[in-house]
Amino acid sequence: MYEDKRAAAPPLQQLTFSLADEEYGVDILVVREIRSWSRVTRIPQTPDYVLGVLNLRGAIVPIMDLRLRFGLQRESYGDDTVVIIVAIAERLFGIVVDAVSDVVDIDPAAIKPVPDMGAVVDTRYLKGLATHVERMVMLLDVEKLMRPEDVETLDAALPAVQDVEVAA
Repeated sequence: MYEDKRAAAPPLQQLTFSLADEEYGVDILVVREIRSWSRVTRIPQTPDYVLGVLNLRGAIVPIMDLRLRFGLQRESYGDDTVVIIVAIAERLFGIVVDAVSDVVDIDPAAIKPVPDMGAVVDTRYLKGLATHVERMVMLLDVEKLMRPEDVETLDAALPAVQDVEVAA
C-alpha cells in the first residue's frame, strides 16, 4: 500500500502578520510572545535594521525592524505596530511588524517554493508561499534574518549596555 506522506503531515501553524500591505507567516513554534511597540535602547555600530535592545524580564533582546531588513521604506510606528519575540537557537530577538493578524493552519502540501525573482526582489528570508483562504502568505525563515556577523556585533556590544529599560 502506498501512503502519501505529504498528505499525512500535520498542518503547520503560522502566526500571520502584515508588513507593507503583504501577509507573512512565522512558525508559531518559534514565537515566544507578542508585544506592543515600546522604546528600545540603541546600540552603536549595529546594522541599520537593528533598532536596539529591550530588557525583557532580565533577557537583553535585540529588536529589528523587518521593513528595514527587507530594504523597504521605514514607516512611523502606530497603535497596531507590534514586536514579535522569536527564539532561534536558544536566542531571543524581536521583529517589528505593522500588525499581527491571526494563527492559521497551513497544509504542508500547499506550500510552494519561492519563485526566482532575480536580483530585483530578495527572497532569501522566505521558506515558501502558501495560499490560505484565498490569501497568499509568505512564510518567513527567521533563522536567516540575523547574519552571523551581526550576531557577533551585538554580542560584543551587549555587555556594554547599561541602564536598559526593563519591559514588563
